[in-house]
Amino acid sequence: MIKINVIVKDKAWLKFIKNPKNYLKKKIKVIQKDNFLNKKNYLFSVLLSGTKEIKHLNKKFRKKNKTTDILSFPSQNKKDLEILSKSNLEIYLGDIIINFKKMNTSSKKLFKKHFDILWIHGLVHLLGHDHKKDSNYKKMNTIEKKLLSKLI
Repeated sequence: MIKINVIVKDKAWLKFIKNPKNYLKKKIKVIQKDNFLNKKNYLFSVLLSGTKEIKHLNKKFRKKNKTTDILSFPSQNKKDLEILSKSNLEIYLGDIIINFKKMNTSSKKLFKKHFDILWIHGLVHLLGHDHKKDSNYKKMNTIEKKLLSKLI
C-alpha cells in the first residue's frame, strides 16, 4: 500500500485540482496494482509550492540559486531501500516538491497530465532511480512510461 501526504503551499494549485490529496490517492490506487512496487508499504510527501519556496529549497539543499519545476528528496539510497523493502515495515520514501509556476498550461486536462508526469518522475527518484547517465535515464524513463500508461 502506498500512502501520501499532500501539503498545498500555493493556493493557485486548487484552481486546477480541487482536492490534490484525493486526486493523488486515486492515481496511486491505480499504479499500486503494478508488481513494480512489490506490494510494499510506502509513504511519501508531495509539497505543492510556488516559485519562491522551490527556489529557496533548491538553493538550500542543492546549492542552485534558481527555480525549477520539481525537486525530489529521497530518504533512502537505492541499496538501503532494497534492504528495507524486504521487511514488512512502512518505508518513508521522501519528499517531492512541485512548482505551480512551471506547469505552463491553462487547460485543466493538460495541467493534470503535466502534473502526473512530474509527480511520477519524482516518485521514481524516491524509489532510487536517477538520470545522471544515459543508461540510467533510459531505465528511469521506461519505468515512468510504464506507470504513466496505467493512468491514461
